[in-house]
This record gives sequence, structure tokens and C-alpha cells, in this order.
Amino acid sequence: MRQDLHFRLERISAWCGFVLLLGFAVAFSVGHLITPMDPTKNAQGVVEFLTDNQTGILACAAIMVLVVPFEYPFVVLTSMQMRRIEGGWGLLSMVQLTTGVVAPIGFFFPIAILAAAAYRPESHSPDVLYAMSDIYWLMLVGNACIFVLQVWSIGYAALVDDRAKPVFPRWFGYLNLVLGVLLIPGAFVFLTKTGPFAWNGLLANMLPTLVYFIWKIATPIVLLRAVKSEEEEAAAKAAEPSALAST
Repeated sequence: MRQDLHFRLERISAWCGFVLLLGFAVAFSVGHLITPMDPTKNAQGVVEFLTDNQTGILACAAIMVLVVPFEYPFVVLTSMQMRRIEGGWGLLSMVQLTTGVVAPIGFFFPIAILAAAAYRPESHSPDVLYAMSDIYWLMLVGNACIFVLQVWSIGYAALVDDRAKPVFPRWFGYLNLVLGVLLIPGAFVFLTKTGPFAWNGLLANMLPTLVYFIWKIATPIVLLRAVKSEEEEAAAKAAEPSALAST
């Protein structure tokens, strides 16, 4: 493959991060799902929510189906840049890749379950819809902690990079480590319905969501800069034979 095409594809992959961010924001806004439902809401309240927001929830699911695949080139590019740090495919880049390719499932499966509940709420009992709503919120928030190793692998790679011009800036390494820590409380949503560890709580939902959106803005920018530095390195290597020949 021509180098210019290679780097063009890498830049497109980095821009996929912005596509994901915009798509998620639109999808959850349309579905009225940005603000988590109160875990103590009764079955009738859940039925009313699904009925009142049926169109929005189904549209949210459709948007997610279209947007989520953009996660794959974004994840692959991240590992390719980490590969530069490790000098080839290594533990950190492979951990990021294997955990990252699972990430879309963590978004789509929960919304598919909620969409199934909203698809025809009149055909199911309130108890069934209540359970499906619980599955959605528990999976969406609770499963986030699965990706701790993904962001920690990125963060650690950024911090151990001893190149003269690092692939990732050090602040990005710390951002990933902080996000990993903030994802851990999600595991406790299965144990409580109120407080900071509930699925609408400060520690399990609000702070991780805020930092995740910051990460989703920062990562494409960092990747675009990394691709630029990779392109400059390739140009410098290509110029070396010419410089040697002229001497």
C-alpha cells in the first residue's frame, strides 16, 4: 500500500472517534437516556417511560447500530500507535486491541434489550418490562468496568514511552489511568439501588461518564498527532538514503 494512502486511512480511523462521540450523544439524547432512570422507580413508572419514549428508544437503537462499527478502526489505530512504542506487537497493544474490539458489544447489547422492551410494551407484563429495563441499566453501567485494562494499557504505554518524541503525551497517559479507576465503581451497581454506587450514582455513573466524554474528545486528537509524527518519521527515514548518497 502507498504510504500516503496508509496515513490517510489512519487519519480517517482517528476521526471515527469523533463520529462515535457525536453518534452516542445524538442516540442517547433522542432516546431520553442521558439521565439515568431512578433504580427505585416502580414497574408502572418503567412501563410509562417505555411507552412515552418508545419512538426515541427505537431510534436510539437504530443510530447505535449505524455508529458502533466505527469503534473498530478507532481501536485498531490506537493499538497500531501503541505498537510503535513497543517496537512491534506486544502485550500492551494486544490487550488494548482485544479488549477494545469487545467494547461495541457493551453499548449495543444493552440498548438492544431496552429496544426490545419498547418495541411493543403493550404485549408484555409490567414485570417483564421492569426486568428488561433493569438488565439494560445494569449491563450498560455495570459492564463498563470490564474495560479498565483497556484504558490502563493505553495509559501505561504512554507513560513508559522513552522516545525523544513520545507517541502519546504523558497527560494522556494519566487521563487513561484516571478513567480506569473511575470505571471500577460500576461493578457495585449490582449490589445497591441508592447512593453513589447505584447505576445513577455519582461514582458509578456521573463521574465515569464525564471523564469518558473527555477521553472520547482527547483520544482522536492525540491519535491524529500520533499519525502526523509517524508520517514525519517515515519521511525522515525515506530521506536518509538520499542524504547518504549525496555524501
